[in-house]
Amino acid sequence: MALVNIHFLNLQNNYLFADIAKKVNAFKVMHPKADVISLGIGDVTQPLCPAVVEAMHKAVDEMATADGFRGYGPEQGYEFLREAIVKNDFAPRGVRLSLDEVFINDGAKSDTGNFQELLHWDNFIGVTDPIYPVYIDSNVMIGRCGTYRDGRWSNVRYMPTTAENGFVPELPKGRPVDVIYLCFPNNPTGTVISKQELRKWVNYALKNDALILFDAAYQAYIQDPDIPHSIYEIRGARKCAVEFRSFSKTAGFTGVRCGYTIVPKDVSVSTFEGERISLNQLWLRRQCTKFNGTSYISQRAAEAIYSPEGKQQVQQTIDYYMQNAAHMLDVLRKLGYECYGGENAPYIWMRTPDGTTSWQFFEALLYGANVVCTPGVGFGPSGEGYVRFTAFGSHDRTEEALKRIKEWSNK
Repeated sequence: MALVNIHFLNLQNNYLFADIAKKVNAFKVMHPKADVISLGIGDVTQPLCPAVVEAMHKAVDEMATADGFRGYGPEQGYEFLREAIVKNDFAPRGVRLSLDEVFINDGAKSDTGNFQELLHWDNFIGVTDPIYPVYIDSNVMIGRCGTYRDGRWSNVRYMPTTAENGFVPELPKGRPVDVIYLCFPNNPTGTVISKQELRKWVNYALKNDALILFDAAYQAYIQDPDIPHSIYEIRGARKCAVEFRSFSKTAGFTGVRCGYTIVPKDVSVSTFEGERISLNQLWLRRQCTKFNGTSYISQRAAEAIYSPEGKQQVQQTIDYYMQNAAHMLDVLRKLGYECYGGENAPYIWMRTPDGTTSWQFFEALLYGANVVCTPGVGFGPSGEGYVRFTAFGSHDRTEEALKRIKEWSNK
């Protein structure tokens, strides 16, 4: 008899964005003529930049010849891309990495979900709340989170990141946390923390022999020069942190699929007997077994964003989205809404008015203005009473959505 992994049965209903899609589709069936604008799911809308397109065409042409054809690539990624990453993303910030500490993937979501496979199921995890749902769900799948009650998992330490504490999570008190999930710039709140605050987390991890899983997928959107782009800008982080990055929002690769994970050789975890195990070697072994590498075409595309032309073109796209974010902040605040984020990230985190729940506001906005947002409670218990807006739309559609929100809000 084939038995199911019962931990999968503990997952709560559908994935947040599947629930949103279901509700939006139901609305469209009932209102087939409605023009729905989504400011919810964080998918990009602007086309790939010319340097990337040119590189992809060139890579396809190579693959069409006997001499240029590429089969299976290295699981860790081609050296040309890893060299570009080390040279452009880290060296200018004083961070030294070797090529074999860089692992190319098909997007940060996969690795943030899969990396916890390397860790014993009894590890006690801590998450900032609200958080990206994949962090929790992937741990539920392995049986690490305990039981679910009243919106919380019993074996998870929730660390509120809210307006009340300035969106700066407090260090865990009481029982030490073994694995810490941090995401800055934060998804969904769009907020950031200073080097001083990030240093506190690194010091906590070093003191308690904990591991930090640091999601820096939105680092390219940071505007404040004093905000760290990488956890490795903090001394000692190489001994306690793994960092995840993505080209999805940086360069519009949501449909191309490419990102990378940094696993320093200095970071290790322990066996029950006290033997230290290198996570770098363990992750390499895992990838060689379960991952056949990112496509050559995608990696050449990613390499192109580091060319002089690519850097300029990618920055133009980032600026385009951040113009949306600034406009959204301005309009929503003038309407009297309490908003956060949007200054160093492409997300606006808005408090719902008059005690309205996240889902109630979602449905009221959908039916009243035909605009989609993301209910904050879907990101964790501290997200209740908030919604998330994304700045990834076109200027025209964002402007139209804000016009509708203004008319609806003033009724």
